[in-house]
Amino acid sequence: MTSIDKSELGQVRDGGRNWHLRTVGSLLVSLIAIGAVVWWALRQKAPTFPSGLGPISLLVASVGCYTVATLLRGVRWHEVLRLAHVEHHLSDAIALTPVGYMGNTILPARAGEILRVLLLKARSSASRREILGSIIAERGLDAAVIAAMFATMTAIGIANTPTGKGAALIAVGVLVVGALGVLLLLALRRRGRFERFAVIARPFLIATKLLLCRRGVLLALMTAAIWLIEGFIYWLIARSLDLPVSYLDGAYLVVLAGIAAMVPAGPGFIGTVDATIIFGLAAIGIKSGQALSFAILVRFIIFVPITIVGLILMLVRYGGLGKLRMRTVELADK
Repeated sequence: MTSIDKSELGQVRDGGRNWHLRTVGSLLVSLIAIGAVVWWALRQKAPTFPSGLGPISLLVASVGCYTVATLLRGVRWHEVLRLAHVEHHLSDAIALTPVGYMGNTILPARAGEILRVLLLKARSSASRREILGSIIAERGLDAAVIAAMFATMTAIGIANTPTGKGAALIAVGVLVVGALGVLLLLALRRRGRFERFAVIARPFLIATKLLLCRRGVLLALMTAAIWLIEGFIYWLIARSLDLPVSYLDGAYLVVLAGIAAMVPAGPGFIGTVDATIIFGLAAIGIKSGQALSFAILVRFIIFVPITIVGLILMLVRYGGLGKLRMRTVELADK
């Protein structure tokens, strides 16, 4: 075995250990959050759920809205891939979006993103790093837009938040520091610094760098529209339960859930997102069994239909786990 082979083998082993540690850590976070939610739920009134044509129609409409949001996320990924000049078809960008969400729901450590990389790689000449870079760009868009929405909403006091302008300034500060960090890194790169790091990171970061252009601004606006549609979903769920939640309150709850989803957690962000939604509802004045009913319905609407669709697409369009396993072995042999 050559020294290069040993080095590559060491990287694979280190990556495996790191992935294992991340998985264990994520599951631990979820277990703690689930324990807190269960402890709280056992002390509340039993949850009630919508009945009758009107309330159920609102839930059906919320599923329809989530379908639209998911389609927009697929189109957004398509545009990011185009910016990065990654060979692909629009249909794959749209179809692999629910497949990725399905993977994130049933597998630990956001493994759905790896599913997207492997399955698109089978249909594209682009490298895995380039495809993963487009997904990193997507996550960056989500993080930046969520931070901006959080700063705006807390500044104007939506959902009776007690954090107010202080939290808004923190969110703005994080955005400013992040932007300054990127500008500093670019300035140092022009002077020839971090060459080795740049060679390694370039395929991952090229899509993110391209988002700094005018089309990146349009994608950011599209991302904001997606999150606002999801806020409408929360509002529809609240209306089905006859809860006093305004549309802006629903949008704020979505932003909080989006922030919670960034925390490493178990499959489907179980525990962390639920606890955050319950916390946000308490700020609005909704507690006890009503809050529990809302959290359960949100989890059902957001996670169950897209997981079913993702599984069907995985089996019908992409050949199921057997095909994926074969593709993984082929890539490992290269």
